[in-house]
Amino acid sequence: MKIATFNINGVKARIEALTTWLQDSAPDVAVLQEIKSVDEGFPRQAIEDLGYNVETHGQKGFNGVAILSKFPLEDVTRGLPGDDSDEQARWIEATVIGEKALRICGLYLPNGNPAPGPKYDYKLAWMERLYSRAKALMELEEPALMCGDYNIIPQPEDAARPSAWTDDALFLPESRAAFRRIVNLGFTEAFRARQTTSGHYSFWDYQAGAWDRNDGIRIDHFLLTPQCADLLNDCWIEKDLRGREKPSDHVPVWVDLAL
Repeated sequence: MKIATFNINGVKARIEALTTWLQDSAPDVAVLQEIKSVDEGFPRQAIEDLGYNVETHGQKGFNGVAILSKFPLEDVTRGLPGDDSDEQARWIEATVIGEKALRICGLYLPNGNPAPGPKYDYKLAWMERLYSRAKALMELEEPALMCGDYNIIPQPEDAARPSAWTDDALFLPESRAAFRRIVNLGFTEAFRARQTTSGHYSFWDYQAGAWDRNDGIRIDHFLLTPQCADLLNDCWIEKDLRGREKPSDHVPVWVDLAL
């Protein structure tokens, strides 16, 4: 089973690029972030016509996550547990029913800038809730993964110019420590399990010719439970998509699981 996570940066603005990608790259499951659409306005028909089941957790103009699957989706839940007052659409879960059941959690972690400030406080509080949900997933001892735009640069090797991010919420020590705390529950960071060198990025800013200079960062991640990590065949970044017409500022990251 091939699963891709992709911050699409506006599904309506990029519906042609999205459907072309779905046809050409043919993920079995695609987990989207920043759909920037309410559920009722999501262009589901164009995606369902390609053979995908569609589940969304949308928000007008901001945020929003979705799971597109060629396999049945069951037990869909929306919203990260732990704060009933949080209205931001950043979390969706579903069980994908292939040869084995796999719990997929799609997330769009808060950016947190400017830091310090209330947005950074929200980021860290959200990550504390994420830790609690991650711990609960681990305790189930079943195949599960959490994927999406984490807005975390885990280590200096994940940025072309680490010094440019020193004071950014994506790279602050508190952010990285919160990420490591989650990983240290026993998760496998899929990309680093397959690739240990520097120079691999999943995001390039639209400004200052970042793509042309390969001035990127790696902030889109897969975290796998041990039972899921046992199924990992490969993990890679589909970099070339960034050079196509009207691209997102992110590119898809993939895992291939023996499912």
